[in-house]
Amino acid sequence: MTIIYLSIFILLFNFIIYLKFETIATNFIFFDKPDGKLKKHKGPTSLIGGLIILINLYLIIFFLKLLNLENSIFTGNYAYAVIILSTFFYLIGFIDDLKNLSPNKKLLWIIFSTATILIFFPELRFEHIKISFYENVIFFKYSFICLILCFALLSNALNMFDGINLQLMLFTIFVFFVFILKGFIPIFFALLIISLVFLSILNYKNKVFLGDGGSYLISSILGCTFIFQYKNYNNFLFTDEVFVILLIPAIDMLRLFIVRIANNKHPFKGDLNHLHHIVYRLTKNTNKTLFINILLCVIPSFLLFLNLKTYNVIILSTLIYFGLISYVRLKV
Repeated sequence: MTIIYLSIFILLFNFIIYLKFETIATNFIFFDKPDGKLKKHKGPTSLIGGLIILINLYLIIFFLKLLNLENSIFTGNYAYAVIILSTFFYLIGFIDDLKNLSPNKKLLWIIFSTATILIFFPELRFEHIKISFYENVIFFKYSFICLILCFALLSNALNMFDGINLQLMLFTIFVFFVFILKGFIPIFFALLIISLVFLSILNYKNKVFLGDGGSYLISSILGCTFIFQYKNYNNFLFTDEVFVILLIPAIDMLRLFIVRIANNKHPFKGDLNHLHHIVYRLTKNTNKTLFINILLCVIPSFLLFLNLKTYNVIILSTLIYFGLISYVRLKV
């Protein structure tokens, strides 16, 4: 019964934000203005999407702990690590939205924030790697450096994936549903999905963007979640299965890095060569582009649930991804 009341509260809270959004957005005066180059939306759009998710994160964790529903949330100090790291990541992205930080500065701040949390919250570290098709546990001595690298790559992959309305939000909702279907703290993610649904409607109407703050925030939540389930739940999601779920944003980032470096450009410098840019050249329609991209992201996880070996899923999904890009380049 307590969960029902809490769900109603989160629902009403986000519904009020939805109804009063224009007033709220005007008071916060944080807008993303089109520049005719990388930013081609029609007019100034609010950048408080990430802030709304962050406030929901605070409220959900606070009330779940207050109501002693520890089995519905990250246990012990881990919840505080999630909150602090998410706040750090959001602030880095938010400052970038306002000041347009250089790629190197953003990367350094992400590394510094992640390293600080790992030092003060050793709960995030792990000492071994589990792979689904390999029986033995692989002990890993350099988890500190590896985790910093993983958070840096994940934050940039999701930031690059946030190129058209709804794309990152729908992908995040999909990953949250994977957690729920696997039985991993379902109440927590169900409550977060409520806020994402309302934000998705506003985003579809071009009233709000997640911004870099929102995409970095989501990357911190996903990263912390994968580590927590990995350490505390046996046979939930192995290392290679986590990679499969994030496969399309990951290989799109890798492709962009290689292409940019080959063209003597900074690997984190924005351009118009992302997956959604390429697909849009074929479809000339944002909704069709969104459908194709999300379908492309769902395919690896769907194949995974069919009990295919992860290496087969990765090979097949990568071939589909590059096959689509090659087809578009030949067609256009």
